[in-house]
Amino acid sequence: MQVEQVIPIFRIFDYSKAVEFYIDWLGFHIDWEHRFDDNSPIYMQISRDGMAMHLSEHHGDATPGSQVFVNCSGLKAYHEQLIQKNYKYNKPG
Repeated sequence: MQVEQVIPIFRIFDYSKAVEFYIDWLGFHIDWEHRFDDNSPIYMQISRDGMAMHLSEHHGDATPGSQVFVNCSGLKAYHEQLIQKNYKYNKPG
């Protein structure tokens, strides 16, 4: 067996806030979105630099507060990019 990719699922509660955080601030891209109809919760995949994540508004998906550890390089430069962005939750406490 060869594992090619692990894709975590994170629970979201507000589509617009999720887009603000993951897309606008962290720089991910929306790969696809799925809803059964206009009044159903969204399930979507986002990605950046070869890493994919699923975001779900579905009640039974994921647990709020879950964590995933990602090994990567270039983190200091990425951190500098994030600090330069005007995001109101960028510097909590």
